[in-house]
Amino acid sequence: MSDTEYDAIIIGAGVIGGAVAYELARRGHRTLSVDKGPGAGYGSTSASSAVIRFSYSTETGVAAAWDGMHYWKNWGEYIGTEDENGLAKLVQCGMALLIEGDEGHHNRVMPIWDRLGVPYEFWDRATLGERAPNFDLNRYGPPARSTDDDFWQDAHGELVGALFSPDAGYVDDPQLAAHNLQRAAEAHGGQFRFRTEVIGIEQSDGRVNGVSLSDGTTASASVVVNVGGPHSSNINRLAGVYDAMNIKTQSIRHETYHVPGPPDMDFTADGFAVADDDSGIYFRPQPGNNILVGTTDPPCDPKIPVGPDDELGELSSDGWETNTMRINKRMPTLGVPLPHEKKGVVDRYDKSDDWIPIYDRTDLDGFYVAIGTSGNQFKNAGVAGHMMAELIEAVEGGHDHDAEPLQVTARYTGLNLDLATFGRNRQINANSSMTVHG
Repeated sequence: MSDTEYDAIIIGAGVIGGAVAYELARRGHRTLSVDKGPGAGYGSTSASSAVIRFSYSTETGVAAAWDGMHYWKNWGEYIGTEDENGLAKLVQCGMALLIEGDEGHHNRVMPIWDRLGVPYEFWDRATLGERAPNFDLNRYGPPARSTDDDFWQDAHGELVGALFSPDAGYVDDPQLAAHNLQRAAEAHGGQFRFRTEVIGIEQSDGRVNGVSLSDGTTASASVVVNVGGPHSSNINRLAGVYDAMNIKTQSIRHETYHVPGPPDMDFTADGFAVADDDSGIYFRPQPGNNILVGTTDPPCDPKIPVGPDDELGELSSDGWETNTMRINKRMPTLGVPLPHEKKGVVDRYDKSDDWIPIYDRTDLDGFYVAIGTSGNQFKNAGVAGHMMAELIEAVEGGHDHDAEPLQVTARYTGLNLDLATFGRNRQINANSSMTVHG
């Protein structure tokens, strides 16, 4: 076997791609990971909010997230090797899903948590007020932009309370997590090539047999996995499978914001992550009494398509103003940061049509996809790698996944993961939140 022949080539070395590479390599497959960035996790992974939560819209999505948390909780044991940069850490600060009224995302989540045994506490309004004394517990939604008149309307009702999941939290360094996975894959013989772009998908007789690279070389493999993040739709077009997929992915512009924490508490030490659909934001603690704020992508927020190589520019003034004012409504003691204090990250999200990822084979034999993952799948990196490795081995072993969707047993919890949920040819999932909630 020459240096250019592998069992599997993984396109993308973000946190999901790294997990796929590691899971295949630890099973004895000779892998090559290719990424056009300078190192692992330098793409959209580096801009991830890295929130670990379980508030998904589908049972399989919740089961995957609950199992996924256990990878992070046992990260050092899972990685199984040293990284000269150290290991990413899970901060289990908990997460509150605010309940607006009788209707809301909690109605999708709570019955699934009950069935699967995901621990949570129901906080009524009084308990929420005790746990978050600096929160304004009034309702102002549905979400609006700060440039809309509706944004400035008075409160119209009160929050009911919250569902609090104590095992939730965030990973302190998403890019480091991807590097950890690189080192873990390398410990099992996996290879990585950075600053290298895939410019062609080699195939013959309806089967993939490798990739063409921007440096003029080719690499051969009977399995190629597209984990290209915002590049995923272009890679699918290179492979000729884009049009045949019922669910598509799209690269959109996305911003997250960093604001100072409240002066009346140490939010890093005493705060928790929050999903606030009434305001249209989520937020979580950051080191140094700071807060990371992102949009849940309500209908009023623009979904701006961007090419994977387009210039993104600076944080938008409109986005900064809207989202810092949204969190100020919920936490009035924050105050509104001044324009010169504008801080945050601009990057790309790879989202599917219904915000549920695609973990699947394709119509090109040997060509697989783990795509549409941005915004809500960082937490599932380990379990996504496990599902993809199980899928690849089953299909390459003769299983007809299209006729009989694979059922995967979750590594830590033993829950069933029905991969039909993540199929490329599924119908738009009516149970999806159609937001970053998934």
